[in-house]
Amino acid sequence: MKYASKKYSLYRAFAIMLFCFTCATAAAQEYKYEIGGMVGTSMYLGDANQSGLLRGFNPAGGVVFRRNFNFRWALKTDLMMGRITGDTKNTDNVFPYDGETSFSRNFFRWGGQIEFNFLPYSDKFAYLNTSKIAPYLLTGLGITIAPGKNQTFGSVYLSLGLGVKYKIRNRINLGVEYAVQKLFSDSFDVPNKEGFKLDNPYGVQSGLFKNKDWYNTLMFSVTWDFGPNNRKCTNE
Repeated sequence: MKYASKKYSLYRAFAIMLFCFTCATAAAQEYKYEIGGMVGTSMYLGDANQSGLLRGFNPAGGVVFRRNFNFRWALKTDLMMGRITGDTKNTDNVFPYDGETSFSRNFFRWGGQIEFNFLPYSDKFAYLNTSKIAPYLLTGLGITIAPGKNQTFGSVYLSLGLGVKYKIRNRINLGVEYAVQKLFSDSFDVPNKEGFKLDNPYGVQSGLFKNKDWYNTLMFSVTWDFGPNNRKCTNE
């Protein structure tokens, strides 16, 4: 009888472990999707600003959608409108023939990023050591379009950044994110064809990464969770 009792206890312990493992796998996230808005600032990097990562603040805003695969990984897409400005008087660069120019232009951005959370992100499933706050890394691709007076700009960009998410309450997330966008063109800072231009002002042959413009974004977001996972092992 004692042997049977011990054997039953082992089976029970194994069943509990299997149940917990199934929960950890099946209930990777309480909700699959997030949607919301973001506001912040956009900043130009190029010939008129080669080192100021936080210089030339301009308004930016947009909408964001996120697909959460599990506690660690998510796929995000966003549609954003921003503005950039630049002035060669604010740089230490000396241009040929003492050329000077200033510019401003609006742009539209659409892209997708993959995100990795350093901590398992959720306000539920405490037995899995989840966290309501999680820093993350992101990388992705997209396209930037910027209308000009007589020159419209369009380029693919490569994005790299970091951020922090915070689950303020059930279904509501706050976030802050800083990212740099590497453009594959050198005319982001040339809205006009007239006057001194910043697309390759030194006449040096461009390469894949040489003489290309950048812009940075610092964005604050609020998103709402929806789309409950069908397979859950908890009533929390």
